[in-house]
Amino acid sequence: MKGIVDIADPGAVLGASLFGGAFTFPVMVAHRGALEHNIATLAAFTREYGLTFAPHAKTTMSPELVKAQLDAGAWGMTVATPSQALTLRGFGVSRIVLANQVFDPAGLTALAAQLDEDPAFEFLCFVDSTAGVEALSRHAGTRPFRVLAELGHEGGRGGSRTLAQLLEVASAAQAAEGVELAGIAGYEGSLGSAEEVRAYLHRLLEALEHLRVRDPILSVGGSQWFDVIGRELAACQARVMLRSGAYVSHDDGYYRERTPYTRIDGELRAALEIWAHVLSVPEPDLAVVGFGKRDAPFDEGLPIPRGAVAGATVLKVQDQHTLLRPAPGSPVRPGDLVSFGISHPCTAFDKWRTIPVVDEEYVVVDLINTFF
Repeated sequence: MKGIVDIADPGAVLGASLFGGAFTFPVMVAHRGALEHNIATLAAFTREYGLTFAPHAKTTMSPELVKAQLDAGAWGMTVATPSQALTLRGFGVSRIVLANQVFDPAGLTALAAQLDEDPAFEFLCFVDSTAGVEALSRHAGTRPFRVLAELGHEGGRGGSRTLAQLLEVASAAQAAEGVELAGIAGYEGSLGSAEEVRAYLHRLLEALEHLRVRDPILSVGGSQWFDVIGRELAACQARVMLRSGAYVSHDDGYYRERTPYTRIDGELRAALEIWAHVLSVPEPDLAVVGFGKRDAPFDEGLPIPRGAVAGATVLKVQDQHTLLRPAPGSPVRPGDLVSFGISHPCTAFDKWRTIPVVDEEYVVVDLINTFF
């Protein structure tokens, strides 16, 4: 396993210093205090606003973090694919939302078998077309697939674009054998302003008024606008289900700039940090650090220099190297061990099979495993 010398014996690294020789570098670590704080913060937020919480597990795909979120009060977990849903079933998760339209025959057959074999298993998925309803109906077992009709928005991802289209899908779901309509779903995370989000949420509420469903669910939620969701949907008669997931580790880049806690009281804390050696300083204004695209996310912002290299500029991230312009007056030497924050946790966890969890003194107190 990348980053750890002897993962076959976790006891060999638990209680060890990150810098004491038990680890190879580069390595990504998670800070225990930040993880615990973030999990408690969103649990408190959802309780305050009366939201059902099903955080998105695609961020981490970690049994340890999924358990911590459920133990903190999450109703269930959200996934993006049938394979992720089946992986979470292996973790013992009994309530799963698949926040996509599903056409995968093998995945649907396996999920139908899970529903038939376990009466306690609760499963929801999205539909946004009559073709999707038909696919679910063909693969249903003795228990129906419960679905949320998805209403999208122009320029967004999935979802019917008009109320008329959504109601057509909803009617098809109510008429189809092996399918049961449970409510409405949407995703507001790609919208650019609170005004746009409020307008979209009102469209979801309007759609909800047209449904003939007992105790309907209204599912929403990325990690950028859950404060607006809490305020706008507080009086909603449906069960509002929030799916935000990136909060669990937060970051030093993309979500640091976009979190609702830039607008409301409280904070989330960046939990992930990458350590690597400076391999070369071939020019006065250029340092080459020994980590790259295989180790750190780069799709929603480049790594953020911390500690001894704070204030430096990341010029480029290559497969196994990061090119750095040191801050003026900040000498960087070959062999220095330096650290970086990350931007966008959803493409950070998947690069590491095992992640050491450290305390404030960088003593390893736990290990996070990932299953992508």
